[in-house]
Amino acid sequence: MRPALLLALFSVAIPAPAQFTLQTSNTTADLRGIHNVGNGVAWASGSNGTVLRTEDGGYVWQSCSMPPGAEKLDFRGIQAFDANTAIVMSSGPGDQSRLYKTTDGCHTWKLLFENPDKDGFWDAIVMTDRNIGMLIGDPVPGNQKSEITSVRDSSFVFPTYHTVDGGLNWKRNDHGRFGAHADQSGRPEEAIFAASNSSLLLLPYMVLFATGGLKNGVHYSQYFIGSAPRSCGYPCVIVSESSSSLPSGESAGGFSLAANYKLFDTDQATDSRVVLVVGGDYKQPDKAAHTAAQCILNKRESIIDFHCEPSTTPPHGYRSSVAYDPSIKTWITVGPNGTDISTDDGRNWHPIHPDPALHETPEADRNWNALSLPYVVGPKGRIGRLDPAALKH
Repeated sequence: MRPALLLALFSVAIPAPAQFTLQTSNTTADLRGIHNVGNGVAWASGSNGTVLRTEDGGYVWQSCSMPPGAEKLDFRGIQAFDANTAIVMSSGPGDQSRLYKTTDGCHTWKLLFENPDKDGFWDAIVMTDRNIGMLIGDPVPGNQKSEITSVRDSSFVFPTYHTVDGGLNWKRNDHGRFGAHADQSGRPEEAIFAASNSSLLLLPYMVLFATGGLKNGVHYSQYFIGSAPRSCGYPCVIVSESSSSLPSGESAGGFSLAANYKLFDTDQATDSRVVLVVGGDYKQPDKAAHTAAQCILNKRESIIDFHCEPSTTPPHGYRSSVAYDPSIKTWITVGPNGTDISTDDGRNWHPIHPDPALHETPEADRNWNALSLPYVVGPKGRIGRLDPAALKH
């Protein structure tokens, strides 16, 4: 047989990889937490105390034992380290915001921490390694003194906590407090959406988070080690804010942040570092205007700040989660009405759709809440796996 003909037959016989592979979760819980550990291990979490785990790339998702007293808790975030160890965060008013940890493959759980603010509400948790992590919540009364305050006076602050012992103990960060925009009566006009555990981002010497509400933005602080501005005391923390360029309103704003570099990435040039924020109005999921923005890192002497500009061609609806795949230099964002990708650092987005030729269901690209590539999770137990190779074409 001629080589050209043989190659043509192989190209027909070998199917292209599917963009969206739907997986069986065996749960109807609303899933919002997902963390891919690697080597086939991933963890997911959701409503009604639900925690799931896979050790084989999603072929089988195992239901974990429920943490004690978690029957009515909504686990919006999860951070895992291997097949046996994970920390799960619930979001809810007051002590309904909790942290649990397992070290035996989710057979048993230990309650680590409950929200000490009766009116508080936790939104996101990030662990940079097995020991160090940060937690952030909605504004609470700023009744603790601080040497370093926000750029504006405010009676409400976004509380942040950190751990250095794997979550066993959490300490409130009183230096570098983040003040919340407030109305004339002093009540906060912004909050954080606990939509996908991706509203908080840790970068080299920086903490960033996105907010929503009547006034919203991208808040960030810069920590100085070594040389610092002369006007900055110790510990030197400069708190700043940039407009997110996203819609404002009680159900609108920024929902998710991602960067094209990582916390321990020191090789990438400063001028190529980009942070993207996505969101919109979750009550108007098909409204596409200003659903994403590109935030460029600017450096003024030793001080770093971000300037955010709306995408020229935004995602085609409200988006709750965004992620970056460095292997194909592609950004991916998901939401209720679909999935979009960008190959030019968020300036332009275009939708991707299920391919009937690959036997993908018509709804495979939508009804998603959160990303931890290649996994994506959504309501009613939806779990999918995105194929980066297929998304590239």
